[in-house]
Amino acid sequence: MAKYVDGFVIPIAKNKVAAYRKIAAKAGKLWMKYGALEYFETVGEDLKMPFGMPFTKMAKLKKNETVIFSWIVYKNKAHRNKVNKLIMQDPWMQTMDPNTMPFDHKKMAVGGFKVLVEE
Repeated sequence: MAKYVDGFVIPIAKNKVAAYRKIAAKAGKLWMKYGALEYFETVGEDLKMPFGMPFTKMAKLKKNETVIFSWIVYKNKAHRNKVNKLIMQDPWMQTMDPNTMPFDHKKMAVGGFKVLVEE
């Protein structure tokens, strides 16, 4: 069965990672409650790679910033749409204000991806 993934790249000030982690931990429980197969939130650690374009450059990070790289796995796109509809109706999500998040939501990159290879 082909899976579907929502992916996120979020530039964030290093001193706001702890605040983000609290929100992400709650969000992860919520996504799993509503049927996501897997939920991952990671924080940049080794971002100065000698090949390709490093996340630092791609995300235009400032010296005091790092990047959050996150993804949520679903059965397929229809399943993702169903889960996300339920998420958006959850009372906790209604309290989320993008303007009070510990990151600039306008700099967040997000997209839906059909899994090409899975091992």
